[in-house]
Amino acid sequence: MADRKAAYRAATDDAAGARARKAETARRGRDGVIGLGVLDVHLGYFLRRAQVAVFQDFIETLGRIDVRPAQYSVLAVIAANSDPSQSDVAQLLGIERARLVRLLDRLERRGLLRRFPSSKDRRSHALRLTPAGQRLLKQAQELAAVHEARLMSRLGPERHKLMLEALRNFSF
Repeated sequence: MADRKAAYRAATDDAAGARARKAETARRGRDGVIGLGVLDVHLGYFLRRAQVAVFQDFIETLGRIDVRPAQYSVLAVIAANSDPSQSDVAQLLGIERARLVRLLDRLERRGLLRRFPSSKDRRSHALRLTPAGQRLLKQAQELAAVHEARLMSRLGPERHKLMLEALRNFSF
């Protein structure tokens, strides 16, 4: 009985493998490029590939002024809000608090922001950009706009807008 089950599994696996190989060969076409298989229908796979490509360009673009994507996000959120707390920034951006503290330490050493006791909660610190931080953020925003224009030219304005709208409100 065990031998029959093993033989059935082997035959089934062989048949499934043959179907997959046949489909793969059909997808390869004449140029011999291999296919994605089941990944071809996984949204997460394509989101990750897009994220890597977008971040590579963003890192290269903002690297000219020694700003990383997470630093840019933190600077932008601080600038957009009146003295936000470290906790609020961490929660909004989905950054672990310990990681944010290290990031803030680096930005503070560079003279880009100041931490001070919050007027709303004495247990927390509020954040504010220094004039140097404001100037650097302005440069970063200009470079980010160039980066975003490159994305828009690759996607087209309508797809860019649709993707932005779809992802802006995405959450689990």
